[in-house]
Amino acid sequence: MLLTFTIITVAFATYVFNTGQNIPLVQEQLQQKGVTVDKPQARAVSHAFNDRLWELHTWIGYFIAAFLLGRFILEVFQPGEEKLRVKMRSAMGFTAASPEQDQDKRHYLRVKWSYLLFYLLIGVMAVTGLGLALEDVPFFRGIGKPIRSVHSFTQYLIYAFILCHLIGVIAADVRKYPGLVSGMINGKKRNT
Repeated sequence: MLLTFTIITVAFATYVFNTGQNIPLVQEQLQQKGVTVDKPQARAVSHAFNDRLWELHTWIGYFIAAFLLGRFILEVFQPGEEKLRVKMRSAMGFTAASPEQDQDKRHYLRVKWSYLLFYLLIGVMAVTGLGLALEDVPFFRGIGKPIRSVHSFTQYLIYAFILCHLIGVIAADVRKYPGLVSGMINGKKRNT
């Protein structure tokens, strides 16, 4: 949910409350009220709304970073058989007795590797986002531009991941795992 909210704040800040695009709107609205402002004054008003959205985006990012850190801590301290790397090693060492079992094994491993990719992408976003949020720290001032570039590029990788994930879940629901999507929405486990 937090990821959805952060994507929404990016969309609103970039398109709906874009500073440059809203300058004429601010001037027009104030003109209708009998107040005339020049472009720099209108820009200040327009920019204030944009800044609020980026501030919200930053706070959501802090929560995502905290949850990600919590997930890594859980991975370290959970019982050995529950750790992701143990499950993946076990699955890789599993000898399939049939082609169907082999296909299930490959599917399981693809899903687990995709989880790792997702966590890696979110980790990059969290670290670069923290670097951007802490831009007043002297260390981050010098590398602000590369951090911003990596943060921006990684967002598109996450969008692609989300799209591929949705397509994969819907395809699984239609093919081999009927009821998967409704189970996710309703919170009920599927009977296998």
